[in-house]
Amino acid sequence: MTSLLGLDPRSYSVSPLHGADRTFRETNCYVDIWIELLHARGIPAESAMAFGFTVAFEGDQWTFFKPPPEALECLYGIDVHEMQLYRPTADHAIEQLNAGRTIIIEADSYYLPDTAGTAYRAAHVKSSIAIEGIDVAGERLRYFHSAGYHELSGEDFRGVFRLGRAFSDDVLPPYTEIVRFDAGPCLGGDDLRSAAKAVLARQLKRRPKQNPWFAFGDRLAKDLSGLLAGSEAGYHAYAFATVRQCGAAYELTKSFAEWLAPEDKSTAEALGRQVAGAKALLFKLARRRAFDVNPSITQLAGDWETTLEGLHRMSQ
Repeated sequence: MTSLLGLDPRSYSVSPLHGADRTFRETNCYVDIWIELLHARGIPAESAMAFGFTVAFEGDQWTFFKPPPEALECLYGIDVHEMQLYRPTADHAIEQLNAGRTIIIEADSYYLPDTAGTAYRAAHVKSSIAIEGIDVAGERLRYFHSAGYHELSGEDFRGVFRLGRAFSDDVLPPYTEIVRFDAGPCLGGDDLRSAAKAVLARQLKRRPKQNPWFAFGDRLAKDLSGLLAGSEAGYHAYAFATVRQCGAAYELTKSFAEWLAPEDKSTAEALGRQVAGAKALLFKLARRRAFDVNPSITQLAGDWETTLEGLHRMSQ
């Protein structure tokens, strides 16, 4: 096994950001990778989450949020950029792991056993994984995905890397990023908090110019009758793209605020109410009964404004 950090899925402890007490334990496939990749390197993943408050309602979905590469470099000396695949993906993975790096690749969840009960051996769904260890001869792969660190083998290994049988030649190679850990110093302590404040100030400039809850409320009111009459699959797709995304983003922002300024209770509480409100909307939609969206949206929009004021204070 060629391994980046010498981890073992049987003894690995996940980040607190993936703990059982989280409202949205899984965020999205890309952010979940970074939570565990930072945590596995001894970095408090909360410190990276200033970008969570930048999510906006995009018209038919909330922002699929990701950590900005420039923030990863500023805070931890981590450089992330697209990688050119010109050899078998597994060969690239071995070379980069041996160089103290990793790669993030798009993978088909059909072959990811940690998605059992949803996509595994049931549906072909694009996701992203970060490779931590690989054994080509033994057909084993250890990887970060979703809310943890996992291992796959055998047929799943061959499926992820498209080995051992004919695959359609009109399928594009997976989008791949290389992750280098030597682009600068990895900050800690007061230096990390000072730099995180500066990152927060920059991220606040990227926030929505109008309160996103109002925009979402208008769209939800229009979509509601169709959602209630639609299929279960349609509900889950809508929920993931809307209330699950914003709820997860604000829960990560809450963890960032508690890490950066634990004395500022009001900001964390306002974020917590938005997380709870997103979950409540999720349940209301699941009940398949009509409801008035305005009272919930008005409260959530007010909490968003309170959060904005609090984060501005923290960034000073």
